[in-house]
Amino acid sequence: MNTAADERSALGRVVPAAGLDVMRLRQDFPILRQTVNGKPLVYLDNAATSQKPQSVIDCEAHYYAALNANIHRGVHTLSQRATDAYEAARDAVQGLINAARREEIVFVRGTTEAINLVAASYGQRLRPGDEILVTAMEHHSNIVPWQLACERTGASLRVAPINDAGELLLEEFERLLGPRTRLVALTHLSNALGTVNPVRQLVELAHARGIPVLVDGAQAVPHFQVDVQALDCDFYAFSGHKLYGPTGVGVLYGKAALLDAMPPYQGGGDMIREVTFRKTTYNALPFKFEAGTPNIAGVIGLGAAIGYVSAAGLAAIAAHEHALLAYATRQAAQIAGLRIIGTAADKASILSFVLDGVHPHDAGTILDLEGVAVRAGHHCAMPVMARFGVPATLRASFALYNTREEVDALFGAVRKAQEVFA
Repeated sequence: MNTAADERSALGRVVPAAGLDVMRLRQDFPILRQTVNGKPLVYLDNAATSQKPQSVIDCEAHYYAALNANIHRGVHTLSQRATDAYEAARDAVQGLINAARREEIVFVRGTTEAINLVAASYGQRLRPGDEILVTAMEHHSNIVPWQLACERTGASLRVAPINDAGELLLEEFERLLGPRTRLVALTHLSNALGTVNPVRQLVELAHARGIPVLVDGAQAVPHFQVDVQALDCDFYAFSGHKLYGPTGVGVLYGKAALLDAMPPYQGGGDMIREVTFRKTTYNALPFKFEAGTPNIAGVIGLGAAIGYVSAAGLAAIAAHEHALLAYATRQAAQIAGLRIIGTAADKASILSFVLDGVHPHDAGTILDLEGVAVRAGHHCAMPVMARFGVPATLRASFALYNTREEVDALFGAVRKAQEVFA
């Protein structure tokens, strides 16, 4: 049976050595030069949002300083230049995820809006008794929109379980693909556990029954190469701010035939072809789903971020982060009273753990006093916390600019937290 690691290796996503000049790359991120509580900043909260290279910051500033105009609807020079830069970012996204057509790339505010778009638009075909299948490791953004769709339509939500390592139980997943399943929605990389799902295999199982698949790729796209044609998924969603880009911008990829058949998500400017009081006809893809003035600067900044990670090399980034995760996992194993939550055979970029006798929020506060930024909480994945019987975890998440020395600083701070609350 194929694993997610097998899939990524087959798609050329694993390399034997990191190949990153991390210390040089760190110089591109001005925020990393600061101190916090008198200590050098150790930023390990990348699963929440990544830091931004100077090239992305400059790109957004340049838009407002030199290009600021609305797009698509202006004949003047600034509008045309802004439109060209905006559409160049669409081409960059198409290349990043290997979409077949640029029209399959819809700009949205983030992963959350992308999933809500599909739930609201594609979800209009749901009927009482229909089923949506998700997994037990989903972020709230890939649960709540489907619950809302079920409330509107009378459909029901089914949940594929996970094992004690945080891995999807494939036999149970396949069993739940029934005659009433209308859509599968699942994460590529769990934000709470680090588990990488074997998406291509899961898509094959669903497609064998004629069921489309939406993939939440918010955590995956920054950490390894994603090829939507190879995965053959029907929808793929991700955010710019986790990919070293601006906040407030994201992407919905959808196969053109599906997007074309879906009704608009919002009405307004730019998503129309003709408006009369009797009838409105809608614009072509992807503009049918891009109503109103978008986050132009953010989209252009996302294009710059894609250029940055492409230059660094996603395969090299994946190898560097894998080595960091392996090192951090070994370090964690040496600390008495520390338990890792999420021990899947195929993981990426995320180490979640709890400390005996210390609440994650308290530990996170001590870590912050040491200059170490991690996430403490349920990570918008409360069902995952319930599955493992914990209220919250500490989560360290890695990016291309993190180092072994920062991992050492993390666990030095963890030991200090244990001493404080001993």
